Amino acid sequence: MRGGWAWTMIVAAGVSAVAMTACGRTPSAQPDTASAIEPFVPGLGEIMSLQQMRHVKLWFAGTAGNWKLASYEVDELGEGFDDAVRFHPTHKDSPVALKDVIPRMVNGPLDALRAAIQKQDQNAFTAAYDQLTNACNGCHVATNFEFNRVQRPTSNPYPNQAFEPAGR
Repeated sequence: MRGGWAWTMIVAAGVSAVAMTACGRTPSAQPDTASAIEPFVPGLGEIMSLQQMRHVKLWFAGTAGNWKLASYEVDELGEGFDDAVRFHPTHKDSPVALKDVIPRMVNGPLDALRAAIQKQDQNAFTAAYDQLTNACNGCHVATNFEFNRVQRPTSNPYPNQAFEPAGR
């Protein structure tokens, strides 16, 4: 029985050696993973796709009177615009720098939305939402992306989310 155990250990050692050689690595040749990994930078398209989702969710939350969700979505939109500016201060084919145009065009409408949500004022919310939508489209025109127009959503693409406040 002792010979079987020894033989198993020799085979296991051999398999390990072959596997390490086949992979072209030895334990001492492992790269320093901390310096080999570059940080992920989302593309502007990915950031703006999330912005589009938040824009839609904001509309449904606000029109349903779910002011907590609307407040959350406005904050997420603000963070998304900050990310666009941080990761893409300029953009190919754009005659203006995103770091200049985005804050100038969207900060006012975002502030108006925050105020409307704070007051839970449906009419002010609708007006501020339309201001934000117009600002987005104006930014797209200023950056040569006028072909990308946003509007109020006409149907809910998130049928698995309840937009009405809990308890209704």
